[in-house]
Amino acid sequence: MEETYSYLKKVIELTFTQNVWRTAKSINLIASENVMSPLALKVYLSDFMFRYAEGKPFKRYYQGTKYIDELEVMTNELIGKLLDVNLVDIRPISGTIANASVFRVLAEPGDSAVIAPVQAGAHVSHTKFGTLGALSIKQIEMPYDEENMNVDVDKAVKLIEEVKPKFAVLGGSVYLFPHPVKEIADAIHSVGGYLHYDAAHVLGLIMGKRWHNPLKLGADVLTASTHKTFPGPQGGVIASVNEKIFKQISKTIFPWFISNHHLHRIPATAVTALEMMKFGEAYADQIVRNAKKLAESLASLGFKVLGEHLGYTKSHQVLVDVRAQGGGAKAAKLLEDANIIVNKNLLPYDTPDKVKDPSGLRLGVQEVTRFGMKEDDMEEIAKFMKMVLIDKRDPAEVAKKVSEFRQEFRVVRYCFKEEDLENVNLPGTSTLLDLLK
Repeated sequence: MEETYSYLKKVIELTFTQNVWRTAKSINLIASENVMSPLALKVYLSDFMFRYAEGKPFKRYYQGTKYIDELEVMTNELIGKLLDVNLVDIRPISGTIANASVFRVLAEPGDSAVIAPVQAGAHVSHTKFGTLGALSIKQIEMPYDEENMNVDVDKAVKLIEEVKPKFAVLGGSVYLFPHPVKEIADAIHSVGGYLHYDAAHVLGLIMGKRWHNPLKLGADVLTASTHKTFPGPQGGVIASVNEKIFKQISKTIFPWFISNHHLHRIPATAVTALEMMKFGEAYADQIVRNAKKLAESLASLGFKVLGEHLGYTKSHQVLVDVRAQGGGAKAAKLLEDANIIVNKNLLPYDTPDKVKDPSGLRLGVQEVTRFGMKEDDMEEIAKFMKMVLIDKRDPAEVAKKVSEFRQEFRVVRYCFKEEDLENVNLPGTSTLLDLLK
């Protein structure tokens, strides 16, 4: 019995220590993370957390789903409004599961797909080492344009015409500038294939009208995560403009890749979608401005920031070459010791064997923006990074400064406040205002 309580104590200690460290003491620059609003978190912690709803809304294989059915349809509609499409499915429980559901429909095992090169942002799920390989679909990488840090359009078009792949994939996890959607869409359509765009990282920027909408430029299917620049719960989504393909994908999600689809994230996703409708453009605009300012500030302090000749970035991400500071693995660990959370990352000129100790760091500003930071604060973050990596200051000393700085940024912004909810009543009991207290 004593051992049981010892474990219980440790679980609680670790959880609450994490809560304080990551949301009150550290600067989080992981490009694939974000935080939900207080209201989204309230509805996330609901009875739906314990329930099952296999299949599609109003066509379930379980009873007791009438409320989640209505919520799920509503959430699909809200996401559709933000993307200006009618075909949306929120059931994938991650962006990778969404990708798998699309890949399985667009190609058979043994068929080929062309993907954006890893240097231009391809996610591991797009490759032979991830989901594409697990489905036995052959990976063919499009050529890379080093000058523009992007897919080489002319060479990619020629490649598509030669190999006639079943589909092409754009978007991904590490890219600073929009991929050439229209050009690749035209090429893949000319050989009878489809274009799939992975918007996991830029979904919130698309909805906030600070990134192009690939579905308006020729992409047939869009997949995304719901917890990066779109600041909702962890999950995935699929949207399409092609009804035939979309119906096939919807039939594939269940039972091929999921059973129950973690229902508690549905109302939280709906709340986040409503917040994006009201605050999304201002949020996305500040994200992009913050990313650019962080890049400029780091460069002015002596860091080698990629993409200078292109304006550094048009997304939420910044890439920094830290070979002069000991490499990505060492730099990321030193910054973590200083309460600055980043991830080491391969840069376009790294070879695959460098994956454990790459040349670079990938930074993302969406979460610090969510907590209210603006351009001046990006300058402060750059100074903290310089203290650790260039000035060689003691990380523990810098960690105290970071913690003090973070005290000014503890409240989630770009979300519903109490005054926004004064007229939103729950029937006969309480208001949503009460839930926020």
